[in-house]
Amino acid sequence: MNDREALALLRAAVPAAEGKAWADLGAGTGVFTRALAALVGPTGHVFAVDADDRALGAVRRWAAAAAGPEISVVHADVTGPLSLPPLDGVVMANVLHFVANAESVMPRIAALLRPGGRLVLIEYEGRRPGPWVPYPVSAARFRELAAAAGLSEPRVAATRPSRFGGEIYAAVAVRGGQAE
Repeated sequence: MNDREALALLRAAVPAAEGKAWADLGAGTGVFTRALAALVGPTGHVFAVDADDRALGAVRRWAAAAAGPEISVVHADVTGPLSLPPLDGVVMANVLHFVANAESVMPRIAALLRPGGRLVLIEYEGRRPGPWVPYPVSAARFRELAAAAGLSEPRVAATRPSRFGGEIYAAVAVRGGQAE
């Protein structure tokens, strides 16, 4: 996915992010980190979190050269403890389908959110388990996970065709509120 596509998916799910604190969990090389940076603007803060320090090197290089919000690079596995401040939002793009125990991870991620904070999940719809998507998270599965984590009923904000077949969706659930 390129930066323009990532921004289009997020823009539909992340209204009024200017000056806010967001985390990109499973940031990789930073496609969604860059999209979040555009949305939070120069007064915002983005935390790029990933277990792959080599991938985070790309985020570090980009952040050092780019003008914009504060970017904090955090080397951590999303399935373990995360030491982050209260957040206005979290993006998990193509990461939850690698997590075998999503039921135990989602409540910890929801707890990172301030009241009214958003969890934006970007995943594949209708995928069967395989080496690249071992634990698929359909929109229906996200509804179950969100409810168990104390989040609102998710709303699918955007979809786009996947170049690997099927569709990618961006859905948003809110802590202590409703996904508008």
